[in-house]
Amino acid sequence: MAFMVKSMVGGQLKNLTGGLGGEEKSEGEKTPAEAQGMTREEYEEYQRQLVEEKMERDAQFAQRKAERATVRSHFREKYRLPKNETDDNQIQLVGGDVELPKELAKMIEQDNEEEEEKNSVIGQLSNIQNLDLDSLKDKASATLDDLKQSAEKCAVM
Repeated sequence: MAFMVKSMVGGQLKNLTGGLGGEEKSEGEKTPAEAQGMTREEYEEYQRQLVEEKMERDAQFAQRKAERATVRSHFREKYRLPKNETDDNQIQLVGGDVELPKELAKMIEQDNEEEEEKNSVIGQLSNIQNLDLDSLKDKASATLDDLKQSAEKCAVM
């Protein structure tokens, strides 16, 4: 848009002055700043901002890669798989201390809870087919109540 306005107004201005403005560069001889329609200082600032933004994006990307590598290494440890050097390198590239995002930490925590539940006695019993845990609990509590009543009736106790 600015280019169109500049070309229209600039062309009309040249016609009015009769081309008396001194030497002007042709279209092919413009510097990159002039081609963008900026002064040299503005162009340098723009380039500096581009470099800074690229560095920030690269840092964020490296952080995400390290987070993923941390999750993979966690699961490798959990399932006793061999370590991967590229994951270790990605983690060390960021600084070695990678904090997992909240969503990933929740997933790992839930996975650990499920694993603990499966390893418990009740978790093992629930894996047995044709076993009703509710009826087993009811029978156990009834047996305990019977033992308490018989202990109260016993004269020795």
